[in-house]
Amino acid sequence: MGSGKSGLGRKLAGILGFDFADLDEMFEERYRISVIDFFEKYGEEYFRKMERALLFETTEMRNTVISTGGGTPCFQDNMEVIRKSGTSVYLRYSAAELTERLVHIKKQRPLLKGIDTAGLGDWISAHLKDREKFYLQADYIFYPPGDDLSDLALKLN
Repeated sequence: MGSGKSGLGRKLAGILGFDFADLDEMFEERYRISVIDFFEKYGEEYFRKMERALLFETTEMRNTVISTGGGTPCFQDNMEVIRKSGTSVYLRYSAAELTERLVHIKKQRPLLKGIDTAGLGDWISAHLKDREKFYLQADYIFYPPGDDLSDLALKLN
């Protein structure tokens, strides 16, 4: 969350000459509801079920960079599905870096609703600790902003 998956994914797709797809945007377009509103109305469990169905649809896409939500790889066997259908990349930031980014990002995040700025760092640290075991299964680990996106594109080509 807040790592820049969509922005970097679009840039990477451009470098590779690929299409780009954002799983959250696909969700919102398909169901005509924002992710945050869906979370509020139906809860995370139902969202993850619907998101998983969309994830399976992306396995048929070719020459496409796909940006998933931060929680996507962490539910059921989604990370296995991702790795079997393509090459996965983890955009690795420290909890402190993510906290700093999220404080300045204006986009609302469903999981951050009700968390104040003072508690954000602790929440990010705990969440990252739980999720990183999934993220580290990625084929490539990219360290923004230090790593060069062109170098990653060369590895993926």
